[in-house]
Amino acid sequence: MTMGKGDRPLVWLRGEVKTPPFSQTARLEAGYLLRLLQQGESLGLPHSRPMPVIGPRCHELRINDEVGTFRIIYRADIDAVVILDVFLKKTQQTPQSVIAACKLRLREYDRIDRGQP
Repeated sequence: MTMGKGDRPLVWLRGEVKTPPFSQTARLEAGYLLRLLQQGESLGLPHSRPMPVIGPRCHELRINDEVGTFRIIYRADIDAVVILDVFLKKTQQTPQSVIAACKLRLREYDRIDRGQP
């Protein structure tokens, strides 16, 4: 599939969506939702939930699958959709280690994006 003229690229800082561990159905759902984000759509519950604890414009996609619920943590920038992490959620709350790692990845991404050493 090719990107349209106004589509934002996906910038993968960590994780991937592949089968396995995603089932084919869950992988297709993830691809569909990521495509909507690329086209500038704003997704809400039940598919996406804001994650202000990570940063502005940060959200998590929720992909239900046979083995559990996958999460795709992302930030919707004007020029890209930045993927911060992909993981199988095993607890009610997002682990603090995931939140801390996502914050760190964003700081590093923003530093490099601004051309700072």
